[in-house]
Amino acid sequence: MGNLEKICEDLPSKKPHRDFRLWLTSYPSPVFPVTVLQNGVKMTNEPPKGLKANLLGSYATDPISNREWFESSTLPKAFRKMLFGLCFFHAYIQERKLYGPLGWNIKYQFNESDLRISALQLLLFIDEYPDAVPLDAINYLTGECNYGGRVTDDKDRRLMYHVLLNFYNEQIFTNDDYKFSPSGKYYSPKHCEYEGYIEYINSLPNF
Repeated sequence: MGNLEKICEDLPSKKPHRDFRLWLTSYPSPVFPVTVLQNGVKMTNEPPKGLKANLLGSYATDPISNREWFESSTLPKAFRKMLFGLCFFHAYIQERKLYGPLGWNIKYQFNESDLRISALQLLLFIDEYPDAVPLDAINYLTGECNYGGRVTDDKDRRLMYHVLLNFYNEQIFTNDDYKFSPSGKYYSPKHCEYEGYIEYINSLPNF
């Protein structure tokens, strides 16, 4: 981090434009230069707490919040219902981190980039193969590459893939009565517009 500190210290001598701003992003790090932190404006971005808040956060991020993208699939029912399953999976694995070693053997940094690339791939594969949704390929990319690429523990990897199959399967778009949980409270809503999913999410319990 020595080079970063020197660059920041030398900036005034280079007389930058009055509108110049230097944006830095970083995961929490014990070696981040203290002087850079002291001389800058700091912002933190933490994942929302609770399934409901996490789902709302996912539907507020790009590209999911983009109505044109959301409505662009040639198989809208399959795409939207599986997209909701993906967002629920994303929220679920984030929540498991709250339970320490009971949730995951190792604490992983899942983030919005995992959700974004998985959502983009979902749309691509569904539109490329409209006759039969390639679930095996979608599950492999999502569970083994995008999210699974962060997972280093074998038991965590098996658990993640098993959890993913609960939210990413043919039943989710062929059976309107398919539920994520025995309680029946959690499911992918019947085919509807973007606002319908937001309305359903807002009806969920606040935890």
